[in-house]
Amino acid sequence: MPGSGAAALAWALLAGALLLLPPPPVLPQPQPHRRNVSETEAQFNTTYTDWVDADLLHIYAFNHSVRRNTTEGVRVSVNVLSDHKDLPVLFVVRQKEAVVSFQVPLILRGLYQRKYAYQEVSRTLCQPQTKAEVETQHFYVDVSTLSLNASYQLRVTRVENFVLRTNKRFSFNATAAQPQYFKYEFPEGVDSVIVKVTSAMAFPCSVISIQDILCPVYDLDNNVAFIGMYQTMTKKAAITVQKKDFPSHSFYVVVVVKTEDEACGGPLPYYPLSKNSSPDEPVDQHNRQKMLEVMVSPAITSEAYVSSVLFCLSIFLSFYVLTLLIACWESCRQHKRKGLLSAMDSPSLDTASLLGHSRSIPDSFLGRGYDSYGYGSFGNGSSSSTEGVTDSLGSTEVSYSYVGERSLENVAGRPRLDSLSSVEEDDYDTLADIDYDKNVIRTKKYLCVADLARKDKRVLRKKYQIYFWNIATIAVFYALPVIQLVITYQTVVNVTGNQDICYYNFLCAHPLGNLSAFNNILSNLGYILLGLLFLLIILQREINYNRALMRNDTHALECGIPKHFGLFYAMGTALMMEGLLSACYHVCPNYTNFQFDTSFMYMIAGLCMLKLYQKRHPDINASAYSAYACLALVIFFSVVGVVFGKGNTAFWIVFSVIHILATLLLSTQLYYMGRWKLDSGILRRILHVLYTDCVRQCSGPMYVDRMVLLVMGNIINWSLAAYGLIVRPNDFASYLLAIGICNLLLYFAFYIIMKLRSGERIKLIPLLCIISTSVVWGFALFFFFQGLSTWQKTPAESREHNRDCILLDFFDDHDIWHFLSSIAMFGSFLVLLTLDDDLDCIQRDKIYVF
Repeated sequence: MPGSGAAALAWALLAGALLLLPPPPVLPQPQPHRRNVSETEAQFNTTYTDWVDADLLHIYAFNHSVRRNTTEGVRVSVNVLSDHKDLPVLFVVRQKEAVVSFQVPLILRGLYQRKYAYQEVSRTLCQPQTKAEVETQHFYVDVSTLSLNASYQLRVTRVENFVLRTNKRFSFNATAAQPQYFKYEFPEGVDSVIVKVTSAMAFPCSVISIQDILCPVYDLDNNVAFIGMYQTMTKKAAITVQKKDFPSHSFYVVVVVKTEDEACGGPLPYYPLSKNSSPDEPVDQHNRQKMLEVMVSPAITSEAYVSSVLFCLSIFLSFYVLTLLIACWESCRQHKRKGLLSAMDSPSLDTASLLGHSRSIPDSFLGRGYDSYGYGSFGNGSSSSTEGVTDSLGSTEVSYSYVGERSLENVAGRPRLDSLSSVEEDDYDTLADIDYDKNVIRTKKYLCVADLARKDKRVLRKKYQIYFWNIATIAVFYALPVIQLVITYQTVVNVTGNQDICYYNFLCAHPLGNLSAFNNILSNLGYILLGLLFLLIILQREINYNRALMRNDTHALECGIPKHFGLFYAMGTALMMEGLLSACYHVCPNYTNFQFDTSFMYMIAGLCMLKLYQKRHPDINASAYSAYACLALVIFFSVVGVVFGKGNTAFWIVFSVIHILATLLLSTQLYYMGRWKLDSGILRRILHVLYTDCVRQCSGPMYVDRMVLLVMGNIINWSLAAYGLIVRPNDFASYLLAIGICNLLLYFAFYIIMKLRSGERIKLIPLLCIISTSVVWGFALFFFFQGLSTWQKTPAESREHNRDCILLDFFDDHDIWHFLSSIAMFGSFLVLLTLDDDLDCIQRDKIYVF
């Protein structure tokens, strides 16, 4: 085709023109810069002072003999005498299996990327292993720089005591640019050791690391956390090392001084910035040195684990044996009593004659099952209980006769309801006459238990059973995520090696499997075993009580404090959960999971106060829903206080105001037995009472005993609120728990005093429980306040409180607190359970309410 021929001709002419062009000029290639190399056969323990520039490379050749069964440390120390921070001197150490390089001045970074320069640097070389009996190894130190002229000093020495010996203390110095590390080899028969490092000076802050025998060794502040286990240190550090974690059966103990003290709770150094200096210019820290002492000692053997577990089990299982013996003794005593009663000719149903009262029990009552019986008083008992008692409202006789008529009418004519679900508390309380009767009864000057035990027994039984079912539900939903979280914490500790995450007593932390402190977990077994034992005791009591009701035992029907077991079941469950959650907390105790260890302590304190109040006020005790809602609010304040309360004035003001208002509201509720209303007219009624009782006529309180208790309670709570507002304690969780315990102890002391003042007595078993429990609580609190660790400080500061084990070389002070506090709580529960056993043969309309 003509078109294609023309195109080919054009391309041919263009190629020919290009060939005729002259070639481009050849550019001169840059000649490589030739550096002069100076080689020196160097000797150990000799200081070499020399200079180097951009055209000179110094190489120092060293050789030394290495034996197979002997480890010898080699240390390279350099000091750059010239001040050229922007053009440092580079030192490269070439070994058989490793290369170590560092520049001088050595630049290390701190917080906020601050730079710190060090002119003197010392590094210990990683020693390669040898299979020959004796081998000569060579290594070289290369010195180079881009500076015009830099003078330096170089010295290579052998490290004395490079291999640590068991139970032998060794002292040494370290700085941020002159870290130290030593080797330890497990002796035969030793499976685990504990590395203890101490110092007389808290600062500068340092890091202790345990690393496997590998090259390179990470011994600088910016890389010491890359491998192995490590923890920060001020005066104490301790790491338990197990042989199974190190295939070579040996490890390095690395000690690094940090560039700043902030990680150990110290202040940040002054970082000077002048107009003429750059923010990136490094700061010379001069001689930041720390004197330390290290010792490696064997940890406990596997036999110690077994003996400690058996010891723990034997302590708490002995309570089961003791309880069984007491139960057998009580059963024998009851059989003897029944034998004596059956030998008497008096009718078995005329129990009133045994009590010293002349009375009879209607046949219609005795023929009915206990489920249809509503707690109440009989006519004779009610009238007799009013003798010598003056009713301030002038309605004592009316109210008591009403009680008698109401109880007999209820017993004789009310149909039996088989389903508990068909009985509701509102079935009894919504009637207008009953509501009026509440005002008459509960505002009497002197109340008896029969006055506050008028509701249907099945209603109250269902009401108090909700305490148990609610706390069981709370326990399940609370415990499952807690267990998952602490397992995650422990996994993170094991994987990262960061032992600053958990606040253990490292001087007495015995690992087992993946757990770092098994002893702190084992010591919580007492809460679970004794909580279970308490539940079994309550179950046996409930069975015996129900059997007595089924056989129409008059003592069970109309005598003693009304038996309700729901709160007792809740208390036992709370004690078991305290053990479980305390064990979870001690898997990895720290700032973020503290509430695991305290939540059920608040519940136990609250349930004990509710149970103590329920004894004499069964009809008007708080419902489970309101009680647990209040406890949830307490836990909420505990978390908020720990997170935001430290040094926060606004929080403490708000909390103190809420504390005082809650105290006033609760005092009003207790003083008027719930017969008051919080509505828009509350201020008018308060002013009216103040005018009539204080201005118009000066009259004393109608309920003196209650007023004394509430005044003392308000004084204590107002004082605690003022203390918190002024001092602002750091441990807000313990402060809040102290408020609950103080109120519980105050109410318990008031209950004991009023019980004795009312002519009642304390039987031998509760008396022994009170005395022994008080003694155990005293010892328990002594060990609690030893304070072996605290997450309110930095991990390094917390380790200053660490102490050695004091029991069986396995348990520390806090473990003994677990032992004693679980026993003390169990004893306290038994006191609440048996405190009013002396009233089991006293009619309820002769038992005073206080």
